Amino acid sequence: MSLLIVVVSVATAVLLVLKARFPAFLALLIVALGAGLAFGGKPDDVIDSVRKGLGDALGFVAVVVGLGAMFGALLEAGGGVEAIANRLLARFGEKRALWALTAIGVVVGVPLFFDVALIILAPLLCALTLRSKRPIVWFALPTLAGLAVMHALLPPHPGPVAAAELLKADYGQIALWGFVCGLPAVLVAGPFYAWIAYRKQGQEGYVLPPSMDTGMPRQATIGFGVALTAMLAPLALIMIGALARGWPEGRLRDLVVFLGHPFTALILACVGVWLLLGLRYKTPRSTLLKITGRALEPAGAISLVVGAGAAFKQVLIDSGAGAHITAVITAAQVTPLMFAFLVAAIVRIAQGSATVAMVTAAGLAAPMVAAAGLPPAQVALVLIGIGAGATVVSHVNDTGFWLVSQYLGLTESQTFKAWTIGSTLAGLTTLAVAVIASAFL
Repeated sequence: MSLLIVVVSVATAVLLVLKARFPAFLALLIVALGAGLAFGGKPDDVIDSVRKGLGDALGFVAVVVGLGAMFGALLEAGGGVEAIANRLLARFGEKRALWALTAIGVVVGVPLFFDVALIILAPLLCALTLRSKRPIVWFALPTLAGLAVMHALLPPHPGPVAAAELLKADYGQIALWGFVCGLPAVLVAGPFYAWIAYRKQGQEGYVLPPSMDTGMPRQATIGFGVALTAMLAPLALIMIGALARGWPEGRLRDLVVFLGHPFTALILACVGVWLLLGLRYKTPRSTLLKITGRALEPAGAISLVVGAGAAFKQVLIDSGAGAHITAVITAAQVTPLMFAFLVAAIVRIAQGSATVAMVTAAGLAAPMVAAAGLPPAQVALVLIGIGAGATVVSHVNDTGFWLVSQYLGLTESQTFKAWTIGSTLAGLTTLAVAVIASAFL
């Protein structure tokens, strides 16, 4: 019954959005309420789940989306994003740019959360699209693949850390096998899939992402060096802040962690570009206010859609649907690696959150791993299998799906073709490499 409710609710959400052309925000809220009641929840409890999901998402995502939108708009108005895009295309070309973006996705994806990195890098992806004859997914897929795979496989991301603690896995082995299994997955889901699916496709059918449609004329011509520094500054602050959490306690550590929080880093980036345009290029304050104000208009819509997706996810989590479904697998005679993958994949598909899927799968797989007495490398591969399962089939109950859709200006069907298939390829490739590696250990 739990599986049936999940399938029907997800199918209903997809049909309302794709066929009935309901606004995604409204459709997701309707399905979230309906699913909660179908699971037998009390009306007040269902409302509380929806409110919690919205609140948790908006408390972080809305702030990052708003700051990221202002930062991107200011950098775009100053010509900074175009300068970076021109240099990247001139250096690598449209085809070889895929490999540069793949490397960027992997490097940035190790320390940064998927949503934060996507929001910061989205203006660059949009500018590359505007300067070429390619659709935005041609440039986005390699970056998204790197961000998603690193987020699911490597510490310090919360899912791998929580799973490692439950499985008593060795972090050195996790890092080793995370890269060994993850890099082929990034290549398959990123540049290879982009080449197969989009090499002959132009920009027809794709629209300018709303986050880039500021309607403001160019205010300055920022050089490549200054633009690159401005874009890398918040990334560097966040990376250093993540590293500082391992430092000895003290005022310096607290200050660096504070400056490295995504909120603080993006605020400083916005202020820096604002001052640059205002003082160096004499852009009037009224113009800067118009630029940032117009940037916040689509940011509000993006945040609400992401919040509605999080509300749907929270209803499914609170219903216990994932636990009900995975109980069926517990009795199956499969290896710990395959068991861990299947549990994580089913929970991921059922309720959307990769972190919840990883924690659930690790908790269920831990006794099996302990009883089997697996060596450290095999335990790490079980965790890799969990990360693979938590990566597959990102769809309407995943906030990442809506971030990709809204922030890159994709329709829901375009997002399914690009991101849902891409995430599934990443997860299945990761699993395949882990299974092969496990056979030789």
